[in-house]
Amino acid sequence: MDIEKARYNMVEQQIRTWEVLDQSVLELLFSVRREDFVPAAYRALAFVDMEIPLGEGQTMMTPKLEARILQAVAPKADERVLEIGTGSGYLSALLAKKSAKVASIEYFETLAERAAANLAAAGIGNVEVTIGDAARSPANFVEPSQQFDVVVFTGSLPILPIAYLPHLAVGGRLFAVIGDAPAMKAMLYTKTSEQSTIALELFETVLAPLINAEQPSRFAF
Repeated sequence: MDIEKARYNMVEQQIRTWEVLDQSVLELLFSVRREDFVPAAYRALAFVDMEIPLGEGQTMMTPKLEARILQAVAPKADERVLEIGTGSGYLSALLAKKSAKVASIEYFETLAERAAANLAAAGIGNVEVTIGDAARSPANFVEPSQQFDVVVFTGSLPILPIAYLPHLAVGGRLFAVIGDAPAMKAMLYTKTSEQSTIALELFETVLAPLINAEQPSRFAF
């Protein structure tokens, strides 16, 4: 396989055509080697428009969704990022390349260890991977007053866990896929003041649920 041709086709045929037009994002997709974050058994599929198995019943998001997330949250060089669900570490790497620091929390120890190894091998040193369950609240992982400029959930949520909003800085952006399959919406929440957050629907998609995500009250018939 011609790796560079496959990478080029991924960017030009999958990602650019899915309204990812930020040139800095497109350039980053060429410089961060996605194939190095894919399990060896699936490396030939690194640039295919599909979710790649990671083990533990988890999958790697499609390339176009990873790119769309990065474009939406638009991290800046001096900003701090909180990622819920490290997975392979690839999105962590993309976020790290555009920000000052990424704190990433992964539920599965095996995935956390592999992601940390992937990041180290890629020479990315500004990602801290922590093992634990942060689906409903970051309380066990961050200080009560600590805030982030960007928060990203890599698994879908039936509802947004409001415990995260106090940890989003004013001007900060939070990305999450909200809803139940097959009707999920990618949402971007921007904090305009300590008491106010605006929500923007970006696109419709389907994403595997985050383990132990908060559930809304549901009527039983």
